[in-house]
Amino acid sequence: MDIFDALTLTGGLSLFLFGMSIMGQALERRAGGQLRFLLEKLTSGKLAGLLTGLGVTAVIQSSSATTVMVVGFVNSGLMTLKQAINIIMGANIGTTVTAWILSLAGIDSGNVFVRLLKPSSFTPVLALTGIIFYMFCKNAKKKDTGMILLGFATLMFGMETMSGAVSGLREVPAFQQMFVMFQNPVLGVLAGAALTAVIQSSSASVGILQALAITGQVSYGAAIPIIMGQNIGTCVTAMLSSVGANRNAKRAALVHLSFNAIGTAVWLTVFCLLRAILRPPLLEEPASLVGIAMAHSVFNVLCTILMLPLSGFLERLVTALVPNASQPEPFAELDERLFATPSIALERCHAVAADMAEAAVSALKDALASLKDSSSELSACVREKEDRTDHYEDILGTYLVRLSARRISAADNREAAKLLKLIGDFERIADHAVNILESAEELRKKELRFTDAAQSELMVLSRAVSDILDLSLTAWLQNDLSAAAKVEPLEQVIDQLKEQLRTRHILRLQKGDCTIDAGFTWLDLLTNLERTADHCSNIAGCVIDAAQDTMDLHRSLRDIRNGSEAFQERYWEYGRKYALT
Repeated sequence: MDIFDALTLTGGLSLFLFGMSIMGQALERRAGGQLRFLLEKLTSGKLAGLLTGLGVTAVIQSSSATTVMVVGFVNSGLMTLKQAINIIMGANIGTTVTAWILSLAGIDSGNVFVRLLKPSSFTPVLALTGIIFYMFCKNAKKKDTGMILLGFATLMFGMETMSGAVSGLREVPAFQQMFVMFQNPVLGVLAGAALTAVIQSSSASVGILQALAITGQVSYGAAIPIIMGQNIGTCVTAMLSSVGANRNAKRAALVHLSFNAIGTAVWLTVFCLLRAILRPPLLEEPASLVGIAMAHSVFNVLCTILMLPLSGFLERLVTALVPNASQPEPFAELDERLFATPSIALERCHAVAADMAEAAVSALKDALASLKDSSSELSACVREKEDRTDHYEDILGTYLVRLSARRISAADNREAAKLLKLIGDFERIADHAVNILESAEELRKKELRFTDAAQSELMVLSRAVSDILDLSLTAWLQNDLSAAAKVEPLEQVIDQLKEQLRTRHILRLQKGDCTIDAGFTWLDLLTNLERTADHCSNIAGCVIDAAQDTMDLHRSLRDIRNGSEAFQERYWEYGRKYALT
């Protein structure tokens, strides 16, 4: 093997890792909805969690990525440690799919139909199809499909390039001696762990082992301990991802390490005993690509069979290694580890935005209540909720902008844009709540009061605003288009109510029934209530826009007002309901 073979090997390895990376990322984007569905259906049952981990890892082709996701889920409170354990076990089986795909490169037959299964036969077709989809299709899903095919083609081309580059090593005595050295199981485990820790992918390191097996110098006796070590090395990614996470997330990463370390220790012991006592001839034979894939699968299945009944023991073990503190730790509201699965990151954003929306609406209603009967507890409650919405807007805005900067699907991008719009409206509603509260406090501080007629009118407007808050919140939380359609006619009625109340106030001023100071506070209240309704209209319009797959809020609202008989009916209905006496 000369320097040119070494360069070819380096290039093949680079293409192999790059192809695996872009294929995995495209698969994540393409399967985002299915990943979210799997998470929603997840139960605490061992089998359900096991199958979930297996399915997700088989899709995204990386147990490391799945485990990092799980650490993020646990850190965000989306998943319990008990659920995480079962998923991690399933991920170890799911990651073996890659080795089986790569083993197709070892097909050798004169039969034309069998040869068609060989990657060198069908990879060019996949590459051509992928580049057509990627370059000429506008649909984001088709582009991702093209990227998956291109990634797979690049991966297989890199695999073949590596195999071709190392084929000459079969005649090199030093290479033969290296794998004779790996007949020592402990050295084999260490070598497999070190390689996988460096490239942070057990699937990729198994692929490299399969490429080396082309030389015929890798025996099963050397390959099996290396495969065992690869399972330990892949834990490095999850352990690094747990840095800075809460205790349960650290425990989830430690479960991955403990599961693989205990499984390797047990089955390595069994392997050494069998080799010493029975001396099976198979261990001296050259490992094939299919044989390595089978050894990888059998080892991971055996580890799962061993540890699945002991999941409770694993939970107690990692809890003892990372003990509870005197104070409970809060879950991370938004975890950057979820960026690995944008659809689930958005789902978490939805949950945080829902908390923000409820806090803002509750703050506004509490502020309205303060107009009738204020207290220090109620005032503190309104201000605490407004502070909370400010915090939510800050973290959500930053998180969504960073998420949008990544390569995400068109649907996820639209959803992120919708959330960015909505959080601004909810934050402003909470600001108006504080403004209304301050008006109520000013009335009491200056001992001002409205006339009975003004108080009655204000109660009508307050009921209308409370109603529109409920409609917009329902529309957003439940994606209820029926509730969203009722918001705009009510907002128009509230606009008219405000103008009527302003006119009546001027008449009272002219008659001397109302003081100037009380009048200023009156106008501030009207402005804040009317602007609250405007933000509710924006929220409902956003829900309607998302359903119609458009982003033109003003046109949507204009169309609702001008082209719908249902709008007119609701408008007259609300007009009668909130008519002034």
